[in-house]
Amino acid sequence: MVSLKSALTTLLLLNTGLVLAQPNNVQDVLKQLSLPAGFSISIYADKLPNARSMVLGDDGVVFVGTAKEGKVYAVVDANHDGVADKSYVIAKDLYMPNGVAYKNGALYVAAVNRLLRFDAITQHLDTPPAPVVVTDKFPDDKHHGWKYLRFGSDNKLYTAVGAPCNICEPDKEIYTSLVRLNPDGSDIEILARGIRNTVGFDWQPETNALFFNDNGRDHLGDDEPADELNHWTAKGEHFGYPYCHAGDTLDPEFGKNKKCADFVPPVWKYKAHIAPLGMRFYTGRLFPAEYKNQLLVAQHGSWNRTEPQGYQVALVKFKDGKPVAEQGFISGWLTDKGEVLGRPVDILTLPNGSVLISDDTLGVIYKVTYTAKQ
Repeated sequence: MVSLKSALTTLLLLNTGLVLAQPNNVQDVLKQLSLPAGFSISIYADKLPNARSMVLGDDGVVFVGTAKEGKVYAVVDANHDGVADKSYVIAKDLYMPNGVAYKNGALYVAAVNRLLRFDAITQHLDTPPAPVVVTDKFPDDKHHGWKYLRFGSDNKLYTAVGAPCNICEPDKEIYTSLVRLNPDGSDIEILARGIRNTVGFDWQPETNALFFNDNGRDHLGDDEPADELNHWTAKGEHFGYPYCHAGDTLDPEFGKNKKCADFVPPVWKYKAHIAPLGMRFYTGRLFPAEYKNQLLVAQHGSWNRTEPQGYQVALVKFKDGKPVAEQGFISGWLTDKGEVLGRPVDILTLPNGSVLISDDTLGVIYKVTYTAKQ
């Protein structure tokens, strides 16, 4: 059992009244979480400060990136009892190494300004090799600089470069972009622009269509603009930032003489400021049939809203390839008193169909399983 008193300090955000609580231990948090009937949640791994993006490597190794710690972890369930019992520090002192991807025995890590590769990593967890620099051609701006990283079915790496501000018109094309490149760092392509800050995307199983979250701008009020789920279809698309937000809200500063109709609108609108981050279409076989190929979204939670919202894992339901509804899947990290017990970040489906969820506030990874009703 890990005590959180040393890991959490009470933080009062004066503009919201939001408080990060100090539970006695992780089990206290688990007791507060609510899931649909038949589902259960437990701790898969702990003592992983600022745990964020996750990827599954060979032999069941889960790699975990961070944003504030500068470390990359590996966690292993060595005795196969469903709980990680060993953890390793793969790298440290990196510049916000949020994104992690895995291919052909190599771990790829996205720091702010560069991509790194750790070769044959699962064979050297105790003594990780020095990383190979895949590319160092990304901007080094800290603001929205953390990156998500995934391999597509085309065997190319996908990532994004966020806006270096809350709201501005960046002077370089690479900002606010969705990017694709070869695993050796060559042929960097800008696939789309007008994307303020995406830290989560996935490919729909039936269509291989790429969907991505985008976090809307701040300081337009409690309920504007909506955070976005977008669908990328063609190179050169523009999703609106900084001119139009959520497909219907012209920016008061940069939206003059612009039309929202000139940009690609979101296919789904979340509530404002819920901060949708990691997302996964559920492809496992453990959950009930109605969850198959549906989208699980980690909603990190608002920091600048009078009444906080988010702090949950949501289920976005798809029909005929399009999102049609949203409902809560796991809630309780935000209490009725406005206290924050944790903040979900990323989602990963394991081969047995269970789902892992990272929490950068508690520094833990949860595991969600399902047991059919008897």
